[in-house]
Amino acid sequence: MTAYAKTKIFYISIGFWLILGVTCDLAWSNHVLTIKEGGSVTIPCLYDKKYTQQKKYWFSGIDYSSKYTNTTEENLLVIDHPDQSLFTVTMRRLQNKHTGPYYCVVDNQGQPTVTYEPYIKVQSAPGVSVVNSNVSGHEGGDISVQCLYSSRYKNKTKQWCKYTDHSCYTVGRTDTFQNSSVQISDDDERRSFTVLMTGMRLTDFGWYWCSVGNLQVSVQLTVTKQGKTCLIVYLNTK
Repeated sequence: MTAYAKTKIFYISIGFWLILGVTCDLAWSNHVLTIKEGGSVTIPCLYDKKYTQQKKYWFSGIDYSSKYTNTTEENLLVIDHPDQSLFTVTMRRLQNKHTGPYYCVVDNQGQPTVTYEPYIKVQSAPGVSVVNSNVSGHEGGDISVQCLYSSRYKNKTKQWCKYTDHSCYTVGRTDTFQNSSVQISDDDERRSFTVLMTGMRLTDFGWYWCSVGNLQVSVQLTVTKQGKTCLIVYLNTK
């Protein structure tokens, strides 16, 4: 298929959605998710509780394919978690050819609703990365997350953001986050910033972003109580 034909199909698809009355909730649409070539990523797709029973799918703006929830393939896993009002998309063994736009979509009685529009950028040396994308702690305790960035992003704004409520906390400030103290310190010589959350609460579990400029990388945080896990961890494996 030629590039022209693919572009035409894409705009026909978007046009069809518009005819149907497609709605969008693109809170992070201006951000880019960076992943190391050959690596994996798990992306949370949040949706309103009223869509719990509706079909959800992952739409690729590269090959225009749709993968519905509870799809399991060699390098793709799309799983719905109605108790959390989100579905997760795990992509493995990513290559440069996977760079491009994607869409989290809810099929609302024939009317597609785009809830998240991530742009995935696969690089041999990502501009932003994390030491550990799955972090766990216990109630009342502390957790630390180290976010790395390349030299070209040294002067960009560094933030720690929670996916569910779109709240972000910036380097150089100490904020109260759901009764937990959040402190972010930047070490530009080592090209990393560290997030320290103290006094953890069970409600702090969930998905977060390390954000530098317009680049993001996802982190999943779990909080335990008396040895019990509040949230199941979905490990990224190559």
